[in-house]
Amino acid sequence: MVLASFIGFMLLFLLIGFASVLVRSRSQADYLLAGSGVAPSLIGLSAVATNNSGFMFIGVIGYTYATGLPAFTMMVGWILGDWMASTLVARRIRETAEKRDSLTFPELLSNWNGTEFKVLKTVAAAIAVVLLGVYAAAQFKAGGKALHALFDWDTRTGAVIGAVMVLFYGFSGGLRASIWTDAAQSVVMIVAMTVMLWTAVYMVGGWEAAWTGLHGVSDHFFRFFSEASLALGWQGPVLFLVGWTFAGAAVIGQPHVMVRFMAVTNAGSVRRARCYYYAWFIAFYTLAVGVGMMARLLMDQGIVDPSLVMDAGNLDAELALPVMAQELLPDVATGLVLAGLFAATISTVDSLILSCSACLSRDLMPRRWHGYGTARVITLVVVVASLGIALFANENVFDLVLFAWGILGASFGSLLVVYALGGRPGEPVAVSMVVVATVVAVGWRLAGLNATMSEVFPAMVAAWLVFAMGHLTGLGERRPLEGSQGLSKR
Repeated sequence: MVLASFIGFMLLFLLIGFASVLVRSRSQADYLLAGSGVAPSLIGLSAVATNNSGFMFIGVIGYTYATGLPAFTMMVGWILGDWMASTLVARRIRETAEKRDSLTFPELLSNWNGTEFKVLKTVAAAIAVVLLGVYAAAQFKAGGKALHALFDWDTRTGAVIGAVMVLFYGFSGGLRASIWTDAAQSVVMIVAMTVMLWTAVYMVGGWEAAWTGLHGVSDHFFRFFSEASLALGWQGPVLFLVGWTFAGAAVIGQPHVMVRFMAVTNAGSVRRARCYYYAWFIAFYTLAVGVGMMARLLMDQGIVDPSLVMDAGNLDAELALPVMAQELLPDVATGLVLAGLFAATISTVDSLILSCSACLSRDLMPRRWHGYGTARVITLVVVVASLGIALFANENVFDLVLFAWGILGASFGSLLVVYALGGRPGEPVAVSMVVVATVVAVGWRLAGLNATMSEVFPAMVAAWLVFAMGHLTGLGERRPLEGSQGLSKR
């Protein structure tokens, strides 16, 4: 019955995505940007699903299980950074995309001030293709591992299922199919998390019993900062909050998230889309933290056997959600939660695939090859390539995913902030900002410094220093071309 419920929800997602074919037009603009006519409610829900993926169902719950309330503090910093950065650039992104006829994120960056920076577009697209492609491969792999843990299927089976689903509706409907499916998945995700939290509280005897029990988990479980942060004195909590605030701000550099705001009906609808986005985001994150804390209490009290979250003899807190669902819920509800978990992975994969194929078909190919057919063929190629990496590549390849968010956010986000504040860097400076931010972000994480602060902050600061130096040396400003609009013909 669990499997039947799970399959039923997956088929529902497929049908919703494929239904977008009924309203598509056979143009590259429609395939890559849904004709820039998507309702703000759908944009907001889709952006939430794409942004969060398995991070909420797996990462946040596991982190909360281990640390407690520091996960809530992380949420405050993350959403605050997301909100501040998005407030600065989201509406400007939609306005500029329409003004410059930009269909992709690298194209938007290169044409922002009316200057066609071809080198910048190529560099940005190359960085995006590499990171988004590997990120997508890792998500396929994660989906395979999730189904292996749930149904004991071979890990490759889950990866293939995910790839077929994405190809089925993504190849046909493009970004519109992705947005429609993401919106449906976001509803299932939040319902699944609500069901799980309510059931967990019920199992320990209600809210009062849960509150009392959580206070007794450990001395540090109900403190807002981790032991590691507090051990550094006042600097520790400050670095923790600043680091996670900048990590949240990195959302503006994520092509697969921000392209959704490029697709909203008009610039005036961006505010409404963001209202949906943050309402859903806050609710979903709060529920995830609550489920993680209750998972710890349930296992400490023996209501759920802790041995069920052991992997090779070691505790794996990231298995808490599927284990709790299978132990506590009836079959249909278990299928709902497991569908939410797998949907969280797929909702990010389809977005990554389409953003990656957009960069390849639009930004890295000669203009004579631009078109609807090319975009669809490239989507097929990207799906096959990402699936191949997921099935056969060395596991170390997937370590890149741990800092893909930081690299994209710092590299593209730092330049977007300069643009939004009225800066007009010349192409050498703009390219240098992207490259320096990328190098600093990678170096910071490889050096292990991300344990103290997210790599996004130092990488962004380094990029802004490059802009300041360029401005002082006369390379920092570039006037737009007279009457330059629509530099990239659709």
